[in-house]
Amino acid sequence: MKFKHAISSEISLSYIVTKKKLTLIAALGVTIGLAVFVFMNSMMKGFDRISGESIFKSVAHIRLYKDDEISKPLPITEKDSAIRLIINPRIVPENNVLVNPEALLLFLEKQENVTVVSPQTNLTVFYNNGKSQINGTASGINIDAADRMFNIHSTMVEGNLGDLKNVQNGIILGVGIAAKMNVKTGDNISISSSKNVVKVLRVIGLFRTNNSNTDKSKSYINIALAQQLLLKSSSYITDINVNIKDFENAKFYADKFSSLTGYKAEDWKSANETLMAAARMRKIIITVISFSILIVAGFGIYNILNMTISQKLNDIAILKAMGFKGKDVIRIFVQQALLIGVMGIALGLTVATILVNVLQHVYVGGDIGYFPIRFEPSMYVRGIFLGLIVTFFAGYIPAKKAANVDPVSIFRK
Repeated sequence: MKFKHAISSEISLSYIVTKKKLTLIAALGVTIGLAVFVFMNSMMKGFDRISGESIFKSVAHIRLYKDDEISKPLPITEKDSAIRLIINPRIVPENNVLVNPEALLLFLEKQENVTVVSPQTNLTVFYNNGKSQINGTASGINIDAADRMFNIHSTMVEGNLGDLKNVQNGIILGVGIAAKMNVKTGDNISISSSKNVVKVLRVIGLFRTNNSNTDKSKSYINIALAQQLLLKSSSYITDINVNIKDFENAKFYADKFSSLTGYKAEDWKSANETLMAAARMRKIIITVISFSILIVAGFGIYNILNMTISQKLNDIAILKAMGFKGKDVIRIFVQQALLIGVMGIALGLTVATILVNVLQHVYVGGDIGYFPIRFEPSMYVRGIFLGLIVTFFAGYIPAKKAANVDPVSIFRK
């Protein structure tokens, strides 16, 4: 059996050596297919990574809040079976405030896989500076917890986040607001809340999240100041943000926390459905394109082996007459396909590495900086696996045809 294995390998190598041009063309097909597959999927992963980093600068994995409630009909009692209807139901006029938020915070902190819990009080405000007036949202935060959650200090382009602890009337503005109002760190502006409370605040810093909507509307202030602007007590909390170890499991934990607390818990994917849909579309398009190119490369090997088998029918008939079985013939051509595949894969990985290395040093400017691509070992492993699968079947299908060759009918011709 070992003798036949050695002969099979020699025959496979001889077919490759004697048809160098065809072998090179087939290997180049695999090279291009694999290089495109690894490069495009690494690029897609880079886009997903930078998109996620951008989202999590202003969005928590899970947001817990009290949702609006629609008025419901009164319950039907046993004595009174009359049908009750509400025409044109409205939102029940309740405050969207969390009851006993301190206990809620402690409860959430003790939950499994929870990494950070941050209370927040959001309010709609007008930023005023002279005749300039911009509407936006001020987030009253606990500085330490919010920084651990959103990594705010990394987005600071001016000032120091820690100063917000010491300056009670301080405010950190998005760069878009600062540009529109022509203010800088150290200037004073006034903000007015929906309760007609006006406060003069000192700009102690500017941040940039790379999300233009956020940068043009959002600011950070002390949570106590936010409560004063709304004329509320120190227990007034509108949102509790929760981060977990694996943000991909946010949906599961959001449902769990909603069930445990009775409040609405929204995961980050549900809060950014449009972005998620765009990411899914991008993933599908890139996967289909890269996989199609790999399949086309497999067809190249298939055609070349099919042509070889047609030209080598007499050789195959002689081998079978010498005692080679169908599986031995299959082995010859599958080995040939895999050898071509291995050559193409090695070259493809080299080309993909060069492309990634070149592009990751290309500065695209703006908020992104350098092109968001880097070496992704998982994509290389996946590319090798798929490349071998495609080349195996590209060799196996025509090899099956060769295995069924009847030597007697060939010799009669």
